[in-house]
Amino acid sequence: MKKKKVLIGASIALLLVCAACAGTIYYYLFAPQFHPHKTAFVHIDRDDTIDSVYNKVKSQGHPKQFAGFRWMAQYRKYPQNIHTGRYAIRNGENVYHVFSRFYRGYQEPMNLTIGSVRTLDRLARSVGRQLMIDSAEIARTMNDSVFQQKLGYNKETIPGLFIPETYQVYWNMSVEAFFERMQQEHQRFWNKERLEKAAALGMTPTEVSTLASIVEEETNNAAEKPMVAGLYLNRLRIGMPLQADPTIKFALQDFGLRRITNAHLNVVSPYNTYLNAGLPPGPIRIPTTVGLDAVLNPVKHDYLYMCAKEDFSGTHNFASNLAEHTRNARKYWNALNERKIFK
Repeated sequence: MKKKKVLIGASIALLLVCAACAGTIYYYLFAPQFHPHKTAFVHIDRDDTIDSVYNKVKSQGHPKQFAGFRWMAQYRKYPQNIHTGRYAIRNGENVYHVFSRFYRGYQEPMNLTIGSVRTLDRLARSVGRQLMIDSAEIARTMNDSVFQQKLGYNKETIPGLFIPETYQVYWNMSVEAFFERMQQEHQRFWNKERLEKAAALGMTPTEVSTLASIVEEETNNAAEKPMVAGLYLNRLRIGMPLQADPTIKFALQDFGLRRITNAHLNVVSPYNTYLNAGLPPGPIRIPTTVGLDAVLNPVKHDYLYMCAKEDFSGTHNFASNLAEHTRNARKYWNALNERKIFK
């Protein structure tokens, strides 16, 4: 009888110990421990060590208890298997699920925005701010002539590769993966219908991009872009120089110019469309999809001239002959003088 009582007591003690162990495991691993104010995103890069990972997870995840995360890291040898990436921590999550995400490299995708910018340097800086890739690495790859040739471009035409849009990507994508994605998106945009429209104009996608970049610089008014595109296509068709002021700004690399003078028009550059016939060597900015489609779907008219309206509305007066254009230009120049805008 006494032996039986000892066995019962020992069994109860064992059950209590097991219950305590189970409770402890549950509390540290499976109970809600992380309490950020909103979904937190932890970025783990190539330079991170286990200590810096701990600090990032604690500072952004606001855990009540962090011991379980350390236990899991030691048990699974996480310090030797740290994966770069962007990881989410949501309010009310437990250590087991959060650690498993980091350990397995289950990242949260993010939105990468490719903007309609004027220079490739600005594009590299923008992408570098959004992704783990360093902007210098992007610029170095983008400006490499061998790499450009591999993609079918040169230093003048490479802006035509990019289609401004917001894409879902992983934060730690490599520079190679970035350019592969840009190629895929370029091919997706240039579908059969758009290629046929470009061919009907007698233009390649790069030439469409080049003309679209000029249209984009001429007007911010989306409704007016097909009108402007039609005007420049009229000039190209009859062999008339484009005489596009934005190409002068690009040639001078002075994008703040508000008034183009005769002195500016003498700049020696292949981008000077007053001195050189046809399209410039490449896009003068990365055109938007709206600009590209404006060139592919131009308004048909007989206009050959355009001048900014004197009300500074951002729209233009169009003319089919030089005399009418001269009158429009005089009104605009008088308005510039009234506002004391001389450059």
